[in-house]
Amino acid sequence: MKKVVKFGGSSLASAKQFKKVADIIKSDKSRRYMVPSAPGKRNDKDEKVTDMLYACYDAASEGRSYKKILENIKSRYTEIIDGLNLNLNLDHEFQRIEENFLAKAGRDYAASRGEYLNGIVAANYLGFEFIDAAEVIFFDEHGNFDAEATNCELEERLKNVERVVIPGFYGSKQDGSIKTFSRGGSDITGSIVARAIHADMYENWTDVSGFLVTDPRIIHDPEVIETITYKELRELSYMGASVLHEDAIFPVRREGIPINIRNTNRPEDKGTLIVESTCRKPRHTITGIAGKKGFCSINIEKAMMNAEVGFGRKVLSVFEQSGISFEHMPSGIDTMTIYVHQSEFEEHEQSVIAGIHRAVEPDTVELESDLALVAVVGRGMRSNRGTAGRIFSALAHARVNIKMIDQGSSEWNIIIGVKNDDFETAIKAIYDIFVTAEL
Repeated sequence: MKKVVKFGGSSLASAKQFKKVADIIKSDKSRRYMVPSAPGKRNDKDEKVTDMLYACYDAASEGRSYKKILENIKSRYTEIIDGLNLNLNLDHEFQRIEENFLAKAGRDYAASRGEYLNGIVAANYLGFEFIDAAEVIFFDEHGNFDAEATNCELEERLKNVERVVIPGFYGSKQDGSIKTFSRGGSDITGSIVARAIHADMYENWTDVSGFLVTDPRIIHDPEVIETITYKELRELSYMGASVLHEDAIFPVRREGIPINIRNTNRPEDKGTLIVESTCRKPRHTITGIAGKKGFCSINIEKAMMNAEVGFGRKVLSVFEQSGISFEHMPSGIDTMTIYVHQSEFEEHEQSVIAGIHRAVEPDTVELESDLALVAVVGRGMRSNRGTAGRIFSALAHARVNIKMIDQGSSEWNIIIGVKNDDFETAIKAIYDIFVTAEL
């Protein structure tokens, strides 16, 4: 067995947390490849090291006072090192970081140093080999991740390595400069390493015991999803559910490697298993509920619209010209409705309306703002009759007016449009009918 274990910032925020991580790794000999994040918050009032590094770099590169911020960053690592009783001195590393900050090495370089330094600490504490991610994870000159070059290099470098720490979040471009993934990108690094070594499992350790059925800020103590497919996870992540960076799915999905979301503070919990496909029946009809606020709809009406070849393309080209992506596009015989992010649309609304009139000469164009979208996702939905009816019944009972409904042909998800003000009420109603009522 070979496992890649990625630990998030909260799991490595202090010496106490580091000790928990070491116990987890030592408890299973197959946990041989570790990917650390930068130290996160130790408490609600604390600051993440990555944010401190950004602030320090901005001050240094702009000629402002930065020494105090740098000392605070040093003290975070010193506290961890002393708490672990390590014989390790990072002064040389910090001297080089300071020089590069003053030389304006870039914000990506600055942000990456949290993972880099934490990787050195972790390797020393665990007795693992350390490999700088800049040596094995590559981006092209345009800053796009080079998956194949990275995979070839990682396979070669890790071929004869027994136990290793590779920092998450960053790699290097062809000119040697540091390039980071988007925020939360350590998840992606773990996935890339798992693919390269053909891992049996990719364990992603964080501060929750798996992927929750819905947002715990809306539902108190929602159930944990035991097993979820990549497809279901993709749908829920797209609609705002976040435990794992959504781009972390692709490298392991290609290899059929399962991901296990685990809790560093509760290692006895099984967490959530993310798989390509499964015969396991879901506990409930639905797997999860997620959603976002802040949408608006553009409703276009025109008699005989369905007979006009290219109508949809012409309408969407107007949005494309303004750089606006659409979320959903339910339609009827003589109507088409486009759902877009309101914040993106407001700046261009009049030019888009004018563009639609020029492109397709509609009878009317109506706008509705302050909308939310709720996604109900689950592989069990396709084999259970009346799922949509139960959703409508639950929302009607909760006095929520449905503005839109869109079901994919796979029958794995139903998207419901409601007013922003009804968003939380809608999620509670759906959770109650499919989860609470089925317990």
